[in-house]
Amino acid sequence: MMEIKNMDRPLLAFVVLTLISLTLPVGFSAEGASAQWFDDIFASIFVVAGLTIAIFQLFFKQNNLGLGIFISLGVICSGIAVLSLIQKELDQGISAAGIWLFVVALGFYAWRAMEMLSRHAGNNAAVMLAVPTLFGLWLIFLWQVATTGFEIPSVLLPSPVQIGAALAGNVDVLAADFYQTYMKSVLSGFAFGCGSGFIVAILVDRIPFLQRGLLPLGSLASAIPIVGIAPIMVMWFGFDWQSKAAVIVVMTFFPMLVNTLAGLDATSHLEKDLMRSYAASYFQTLLFVRLPNALPFIFNALKINSTLALIGAIVAEFFGTPIVGMGFRISTEVGRMNVDVVWASITVAAVAGSLSYGLLALLERSLTFWHPSYRSTRN
Repeated sequence: MMEIKNMDRPLLAFVVLTLISLTLPVGFSAEGASAQWFDDIFASIFVVAGLTIAIFQLFFKQNNLGLGIFISLGVICSGIAVLSLIQKELDQGISAAGIWLFVVALGFYAWRAMEMLSRHAGNNAAVMLAVPTLFGLWLIFLWQVATTGFEIPSVLLPSPVQIGAALAGNVDVLAADFYQTYMKSVLSGFAFGCGSGFIVAILVDRIPFLQRGLLPLGSLASAIPIVGIAPIMVMWFGFDWQSKAAVIVVMTFFPMLVNTLAGLDATSHLEKDLMRSYAASYFQTLLFVRLPNALPFIFNALKINSTLALIGAIVAEFFGTPIVGMGFRISTEVGRMNVDVVWASITVAAVAGSLSYGLLALLERSLTFWHPSYRSTRN
């Protein structure tokens, strides 16, 4: 009898559930007759391909990177089969147990694929990127299957296909919104907010009494909600990007201040005493020892602020802006019930925020490669 390892149990669950689902209806025709998997040649080919790959792994029990990629292709093939049937919109398809049982089985399959890729990620950047990509595609797949299969109205939740169509059909509008919100408001507010927080942190570290005076005020300013700050900034700086940048400055100042101070305090007394023994000045110690030690803390603040800045700009646009901008587009299209365009704007914002965070993470890795968290260990 074939022995099944613990790590192969997700594949075994996929095979068993898939074989059961092949005996169940996956939809019903308009006349009420049940539709089986093999009534759709295209879908059945991809199901057989995914099932064959899973059985191959069960018998040969390989765990190399090539087979991990092979299993990922099996997951993709199986997903295409489901989408092929779901898009047919068969009458009473929700009551067809076969296709939903197969979706559950496919979850075990995707689990095993991501597990195998994670084992071989190591320092391979492509494989490290493949794992979150596969996980993201799995979530989008579930989103598409749920919205289409259960016929959820697009006003409540549009499908990824509808959102993609809205993106393709409103490229010019979304590009103008992105330029107004991100390129003008976010980048300028992020630079001023983080820059001022960093400079004030240096002053607080140099002049101790400022720590007792400024930190409580900074904490108070950070506790003020955006909906309270935004209308005031619009009155002070007008409806254009300057008022949104001012909101971002208020939001990003305190995280940068606190994290920079924590990083400067992270330098040990031994390092400080060593610099004193070399007769180093305060600024020499700051430049060559304390700031390098503070870099992980500073980058933590930058990554946090990269998302805070985008959120602040979008929310601030709800309180007054020219007829362009992500926040303006979201509030306007919601009133028009164009929810697919709203989600398209949200998608643009999410991608922009994720790319900002990712670029800062790459810069952090290149400048703080010496940090213990980046030291690879070999077994």
